[in-house]
Amino acid sequence: MCGGVSPITAKTAKVRLDKRVFGLSLLLVAIIVVPVAIDPDRGKQALDAVLGFLTGKFGWLYLWFAVAVAGLLIWLAFSKYGKIKFGGAKDKPEFSTLSWISMIFTAGIGGGLMYWGVIEWAYYYDDPPMGAESRSVAAADWATAYPLFHWGITAWALFCLPALALSYVYHVRKQQTLRLSDACRGVIGDRADGWLGRLIDVLFIFGLIGAAGTSLGLEVPVVSASISSVTGVERGVALDIAVIVAWTALFGASVFLGLQKGLKRLANLNVWLAGALGVFILIAGPTVFIIDTFTNSVGFMLQNIVHMSFYTDPVAASGFEEDWTIFYWGWWIAYAPFVGLFVAKISKGRTIRGMIGAMCIGGSLGCWVAFALLGNTGLFYEIKNMVSVADLVTQEGDTAGIMAVMSNLPLGGVALLAFVVLLVIFLATTLDTAAYTMASAASKELPRDADPARWHRVFWAVVLASVSVVLMYAGGLDTLQTLSIVTAFPLIFVLTLVLISFRRWLVADAKKTSEQEEPERVTTE
Repeated sequence: MCGGVSPITAKTAKVRLDKRVFGLSLLLVAIIVVPVAIDPDRGKQALDAVLGFLTGKFGWLYLWFAVAVAGLLIWLAFSKYGKIKFGGAKDKPEFSTLSWISMIFTAGIGGGLMYWGVIEWAYYYDDPPMGAESRSVAAADWATAYPLFHWGITAWALFCLPALALSYVYHVRKQQTLRLSDACRGVIGDRADGWLGRLIDVLFIFGLIGAAGTSLGLEVPVVSASISSVTGVERGVALDIAVIVAWTALFGASVFLGLQKGLKRLANLNVWLAGALGVFILIAGPTVFIIDTFTNSVGFMLQNIVHMSFYTDPVAASGFEEDWTIFYWGWWIAYAPFVGLFVAKISKGRTIRGMIGAMCIGGSLGCWVAFALLGNTGLFYEIKNMVSVADLVTQEGDTAGIMAVMSNLPLGGVALLAFVVLLVIFLATTLDTAAYTMASAASKELPRDADPARWHRVFWAVVLASVSVVLMYAGGLDTLQTLSIVTAFPLIFVLTLVLISFRRWLVADAKKTSEQEEPERVTTE
């Protein structure tokens, strides 16, 4: 999606709608959203009840699943399977390594990185885990380490699992379609073409709506408040809705234009602006503090990563892991199939080991740089008593904290404007790809060289916007976080099928290759 080229050359064909996937997906979304829209209080209570059940009874499952996936990928990268290429022996990568990694990063990380990059540390600093005292030195250590954990190797491993399986079935086993159900064929066989496969694709769309709707709902207030501060227009429901309409029009138009004209242009602009803003913050901000704190937080995280991975706090019952780690694993799980579908499209000629390295190491480093620049700048303002970011977040909300950090940089007005524009484009780049992918999943027998119908792509863009509007006004951040965790739960079991299928394919194909090579070796001798 970036690097100056579009990953897919496609044409809009007359593609049939898969009515089962389309209808069931909308039904599931309606079951969640309509009650909240009709009666926000009771709807939120119902969602909270589901959340309480999932985190209370199955919170451990999110943690164990994430650790298991990360462990599997580490083993896979160093195993004999790591050198397997996606495609034939003579297939070459379509993109340079830098462009390929950039495209993966742009697809996988939306405006959420910009949003949380500025203020996530403030939550941990004010209410730290592990029994640390609020706003102490220990709290600061946890506050700078936990974002690296939540946006690091374990998180990207959740993205990488479906990307590996889908790349394998698409480029090695030459599956003509590309759906999440195709990655489960090693377990469910031809049932991937029946009702079971359609159910898996419905759960994929359901999870993606939850994750993408969460992203959009979180970031609208930041854009609205920034517009209000610059123009003097009063911040309220009308301005928020206007922002959402404009945002929907932006990524809806991009989806309508398609991958070549739409996504490529947004992604290219995104990369250049992000690089410029990052360099500016590093030079104009507290440079030494940014680098020193990042160095310290990497060491602190690596020292405590096992404890952080399994932390449930059963005695004190602070709820930290439910509010943050389980929320994040749910968010990454819900986005994972979408990212996997996109990465599979652009990874012909790459190896299993190369993909794991690009996603788990390259993706993590990209996120860590963002947190180092944005988060450590905010922490510097906090501890030097320049701006009480933690108080602003606690008393006035995330938007106030974000705006304060950006506004207090040199040329604060310009920095804030650049940040908001980047936020809009970053999220639009991810959301239009999400809408495109959902339309693909709800299309019947979509050929490799065809796009889903334009109206279909725009339709899912509107659905994403509608879901975020309803949930944003039904309970704000809590409701949006709840949606991510709830929609991700069934995908844990789907991704388990993906994992088992992928392993079966690797073992079966390796055995077949060995049997074919043995007669040749004997004949040669």
